[in-house]
Amino acid sequence: MTTLTTEAPPVFALLAHALRWQLVSALAGSDFTVQELQAAVRSSQNLVSYHLRLLRDGGLVRETQSIADGRQTYYSLDLARLQTALFSLGDSLHPALGPTGQAPAAPSRRRRVLFLCTHNSARSQMAEGLLRAHGGDWVEVFSAGTEATRVHPLAIEAMEQLKIDIRGQQSKLVGQYLNEDFDYVITVCDRAKESCPIFPGAPKQIHWSFPDPAAVEGSHAQQLAAFAETALGLSQRIKHLLLLIQRAGE
Repeated sequence: MTTLTTEAPPVFALLAHALRWQLVSALAGSDFTVQELQAAVRSSQNLVSYHLRLLRDGGLVRETQSIADGRQTYYSLDLARLQTALFSLGDSLHPALGPTGQAPAAPSRRRRVLFLCTHNSARSQMAEGLLRAHGGDWVEVFSAGTEATRVHPLAIEAMEQLKIDIRGQQSKLVGQYLNEDFDYVITVCDRAKESCPIFPGAPKQIHWSFPDPAAVEGSHAQQLAAFAETALGLSQRIKHLLLLIQRAGE
């Protein structure tokens, strides 16, 4: 006779609460501050902060200090950890509930995606290269900054470790895109998020709060490790973005 478990896994106890589910649902699409989450779920700041702490202690939510305004804290959902927990539970109940391994269907039209950061030198350049490599014919992808500089050599080196060549990309100003329509505008820098211009067509605006790898000091190996870590984090986010694009259909 099969032995039945009497308690749900902790991750599901966390997600079973209505407000925590609302917070996780919001964070599935973008990183937010407490104030932004408070407005999204229409609850008090104390209550939102309390449930965010439970989600953080449970390993589902992370927090990072804004590099633009140090008084702000951004919260993000650990998508990889949540995915692992969901797949693990599904497999433990029945093989049919685990990942199918089937390739998602392509959307009916290409989506236009713009990545923004301050200098358009590292994070947004790596994100552009990653989405172009993984998105194929699904997307048209661009990146820009509030200041134009150059593609950082360590960004190029970190992407080469992932077998992606971004040496042909250039640093561009966001102003040249202000009259263009995009489906998604994604800020990967807190400063860019907090000064993001208005684009026509009401694109979906998403924020991914990544610290600047160029700010890391130390040896070449230590600096490159920071860029490589950022590239891997962006890669994880982009894989989930492609699932959102596929789900949007049309």
